[in-house]
Amino acid sequence: MISEQREKKEKLHRGAFYYPRIYRMIITQDIKSKMHYRADFYISTIGMLATNIAGFISFWLIFQSFPSINGWTYYEMLFLYAFSLLALTPVQLFFDNNWALRFNVYSGDFVKYCFRPLNLFFYYISETIDIKGAGQLVFGAGTLVYAWHHLGLEVSVRSMALLIVALTSASLVMIAMMNAAAATCFWVINSGTVMVFLFRFKDYAKYPMTIYNIGFQIVFSILIPIGFIAYYPSLIYLRAQDVSILTYLSPVIAVLFYYGSYKLWIRGAMKYSGTGS
Repeated sequence: MISEQREKKEKLHRGAFYYPRIYRMIITQDIKSKMHYRADFYISTIGMLATNIAGFISFWLIFQSFPSINGWTYYEMLFLYAFSLLALTPVQLFFDNNWALRFNVYSGDFVKYCFRPLNLFFYYISETIDIKGAGQLVFGAGTLVYAWHHLGLEVSVRSMALLIVALTSASLVMIAMMNAAAATCFWVINSGTVMVFLFRFKDYAKYPMTIYNIGFQIVFSILIPIGFIAYYPSLIYLRAQDVSILTYLSPVIAVLFYYGSYKLWIRGAMKYSGTGS
């Protein structure tokens, strides 16, 4: 009886902590290997910061000539920009290995992931962390605080809790887009163009949907849902009077979209392993 209870406790412990422990071990080794090439890390981090700073400066230059864009002020636009940076950071940090998926599939190296007693998606994605994305995280957080202060937004437990939910939902949407794009390599030879095509749409996420015509608003809300990366979640803070049902549904839509992309990724991986490649 005691042994059975012990086995149950061990299974529960394994279920609760097994994957986090494995993830920590894999990431630790990946970071150690990257630290052997510190010059590459520093150069790429500086490049990431330079890109974000250039985006910040472009906003500033635009608003030197125009007081607002379709009714959106400088600090409101800066809020959207910072929000989108933070929402994009998790896909940069933790899901960067999706960019190498097509090369592993085409070369046959992907087969090695099919023989480990781990979730296939977890094992592949956790193998790499792009730590230069931490620079984007810091820059995005600083810019959001700056815009938040100048907009005079409330700082409370409620507003912070809503911000966490909104950023999590937005991040899941971007992650789902890249998961789905990467998974096309299991069926499409030139899948790299699909990933580049979808990834470039992230630049449109930092603008309000109202600056686009109705056709693009529908596309960016349904087909390529970049509206959920910054615009719809940010309405709670910037335009409470314009909050729509899509804002409240953002967490649900994000979870469903992410789950769908995960199932597509897994289905493609199972198809690959089933071919004997």
